Amino acid sequence: YDMVHYGHSNQLRQARAMGDYLIVGVHTDEEISKHKGPPVFTQEERYKMVQAIKWVDEVVPAAPYVTTLETLDKYNCDFCVHGNDITLTVDGRDTYEEVKQAGRYRECKRTQGVSTTDLVGRMLLVTKAHHSSQEMSSEYREYADSFGKCPGGRNPWTGVSQFLQTSQKIIQFASGKEPQPGETVIYVAGAFDLFHIGHVDFLEKVHRLADRPYIIAGLHFDQEVNHYKGKNYPIMNLHERTLSVLACRYVSEVVIGAPYAVTAELLSHFKEPKRRGIFCQIDSGNDLTTDLIVQRIIKNRLEYEARNQKKEAKELAFLEAMRRQEVQPSGEKYGNF
Repeated sequence: YDMVHYGHSNQLRQARAMGDYLIVGVHTDEEISKHKGPPVFTQEERYKMVQAIKWVDEVVPAAPYVTTLETLDKYNCDFCVHGNDITLTVDGRDTYEEVKQAGRYRECKRTQGVSTTDLVGRMLLVTKAHHSSQEMSSEYREYADSFGKCPGGRNPWTGVSQFLQTSQKIIQFASGKEPQPGETVIYVAGAFDLFHIGHVDFLEKVHRLADRPYIIAGLHFDQEVNHYKGKNYPIMNLHERTLSVLACRYVSEVVIGAPYAVTAELLSHFKEPKRRGIFCQIDSGNDLTTDLIVQRIIKNRLEYEARNQKKEAKELAFLEAMRRQEVQPSGEKYGNF
């Protein structure tokens, strides 16, 4: 769960719907570096990010990279869940082989249109192509499709596809609850780009301001964010940022495309008193910003490109081995009678 995005959140939402209690194992920096390459976030940051996702009941720090029956039994888990992409060890083995054979493995659909690879590509290619809701520019698609890929690589799991927002996705992520009598309505606004631990620390502190808080997060339009941030910001478009924020356990509602200036009309709409001495400034205690994340990526650019190439080469080799297993020596596939 490095650089947690709404694709990860959607996997956890689907997993939680399959049972009654969701335990999420998060690997250490050492384990990830060994099997995949350097993580963007530290393990402590990643533990806290996953705990902040509203479908998660419990986080297991330092979870082993290979999921075994022993681990499932240790935490009284009936089964484990992973997306319908593959995850491999450093030597190219399926990390879920043992639990699959024991019938204690379930699969959920991978979210189309987002991957950590894609987000890293957006940060490194300093264009605004990803802001467009139209078809991606040829420059962006060419770069994104080739970012960190091995020559001739055609991995079905790491290719870039465009994210398409639907009302169903928003319904799945939204709580659907209106403020109740006795709840304190609190409004916060911003870009919330690359939703990260700095945002989580801030929202957690806002949540503590009241006994029964109802937090509404206003998300600025892409053009507005680009106006005050410049460069290629926001990295995530408004639709993507909406799902990222809705997945946070501290947020009750989102204003999609909030005005930059907090108006009396906006506050009245949410039945919140205004200008009325109710502005409060919160120190999150965390100095992480989207800028700093981008700097981490740029600093380690070559390592990330090497990581992606290595990861794809392993996955392609695994796919080829599976394909060979399906084919008889005569060249006929099983089942083709």
